[in-house]
Amino acid sequence: MPESSLPAPPAAYSSPGHGPNARIGVAICHGFTGSPLSVLPWAEYLAAQGYAVTVPLLPGHGTSWRDLAGRGWREWFTSYEAAFLELRARTDTCYVAGLSMGGTIALLAASRHAVAGVSVVNPGLTFYDRRVRVIGVLKYFQRTTIPIQEEMTTAPRTEDGDYSRTPLAAVHELRKLFAAATRGLPRITAPVQVFKSRTDVVVPPTSLELLKKWLGPRLVAVVDLDSSGHVATLDVDAPRIFSDSSAFFDANARASTLESP
Repeated sequence: MPESSLPAPPAAYSSPGHGPNARIGVAICHGFTGSPLSVLPWAEYLAAQGYAVTVPLLPGHGTSWRDLAGRGWREWFTSYEAAFLELRARTDTCYVAGLSMGGTIALLAASRHAVAGVSVVNPGLTFYDRRVRVIGVLKYFQRTTIPIQEEMTTAPRTEDGDYSRTPLAAVHELRKLFAAATRGLPRITAPVQVFKSRTDVVVPPTSLELLKKWLGPRLVAVVDLDSSGHVATLDVDAPRIFSDSSAFFDANARASTLESP
């Protein structure tokens, strides 16, 4: 195969912003074993609306499961946090957003930093598989497992690297991240918008239940996605995610401007 026909490796994405929305930033985070490709249409939509957008490539992602096996959740969070802080420094209003584990990381960032709002798609805080309770021990006896496969999805596959296996050491780190994000939920003061697929074999409904329990009135919108699987940003309901999140960002940015002295 000619070298020129090989797909480009996943990379971070950024757009400086333009027009009336140029001073509004949105930092988007991709999910576990994914890459910016899974949220790229969302990022490009917001960039076309004039928002300043950044999507970092998290450590251990966009490469291989072997690389991911040696990474920790703090590395993932710190990478996103750095991108968010850089964006916040050059905008007047800055939001955090994410898909799946990226939503978890966005929520954790909102518990540690001042943000204008949070928009997340199928954010994870809990697992379907009960074996995750003993993952800290299991990882020493079983190095990898087969990734969760969605059978009923129309989302196209993205070329994120070799994640034909899922390292249990990384799943252990994911569990630690979920715990840290859950502990931080009471500290979030910004409004939160959640998009939740009715058919999601990756993130169980208990994740949304935790958000409702700990966020209370700060959870200002829960948008049901009737026709999409877990990676909804690439699925049938993607246009609704894009338009509703843009409206959420715009409304809260205007409200913030009105409240300013």
